[in-house]
Amino acid sequence: MPELPEVESLREFLVGHLVGQEIARVLPLTINVLKTYDPPLTAVEGAGVTAVNRYGKWLDIELAPASAPVSGLVPADAAQTGRAAGPGRLHLAVHLARAGWLRWQDEFPATPPRPGKGPLALRTVLAPGGGFDLTEAGTTKRLAVHLVRDVAEVPGIARLGADPLAEEFDRAAFAALLAGERRQIKGALRDQGLIAGIGNAYSDEILHAAKMSPFKPVQNLDDAEIGGLYDALRTTLEDAVERSRGVAAGRLKAEKKSGLRVHGRTGEPCPVCGDTIREVSFSDSSLQYCPTCQTGGKPLADRRLSRLLK
Repeated sequence: MPELPEVESLREFLVGHLVGQEIARVLPLTINVLKTYDPPLTAVEGAGVTAVNRYGKWLDIELAPASAPVSGLVPADAAQTGRAAGPGRLHLAVHLARAGWLRWQDEFPATPPRPGKGPLALRTVLAPGGGFDLTEAGTTKRLAVHLVRDVAEVPGIARLGADPLAEEFDRAAFAALLAGERRQIKGALRDQGLIAGIGNAYSDEILHAAKMSPFKPVQNLDDAEIGGLYDALRTTLEDAVERSRGVAAGRLKAEKKSGLRVHGRTGEPCPVCGDTIREVSFSDSSLQYCPTCQTGGKPLADRRLSRLLK
């Protein structure tokens, strides 16, 4: 699943390729990709792209319809984490879900694509030609597109918690978020209503950098551990964003995989200590960790029944 670093890199890529362009049309190509009906997709025809924002794992393409006033529009370098709304603006909000991706096209074939064929879910065509496709692999379709007048109308955005790359997200803010939590730290890091943008992969990476068990209860963390976890979180995410900066959209997945130390590397040696990376499997996901770095050398029991907390 694309997480905060990849979505931020896509945002930067789209700022350079979309802002200032005019939308010719948007074509939904699967039956359930578009989650809204008012305003209609025809409202974006002739609209100009004024900004591309990010909210956690969501992309927001901000549009000024052809009939809307142009005064007061957010410039291309507007803060990517502020929730923008203004007179006449529209927002094309995109969540790539687990298997979705954005593919930039310099030009499209003259023949329109056939709906329901292959992984293609939605096509956005620019007036000069070219644009981007949204694709989704597999049979489970969760990729979501909303066309709204205010991004707060998108339930998945409205419920988001703090952005971990925001300037105001300091150690004190992080500690305040964790106060009162009584669940395992892995689950807390992945909760989009608590901290926006961290998923399965980067939560594994953050916990490995912090030398912390994924099953440790949040209420058992002391001040030093919270501080170390905060530092690991910021460093892991900032390093991932920096590695991805300037990478073409089509190569971001490979870049993400190459930078992961433990996630997806079951059976490989830990790059820090050389111990074998292990896995805990769940019904629809798995986590990876290093026993030496994170659990005192002891393997975690499978699923949620482990009592190894340190």
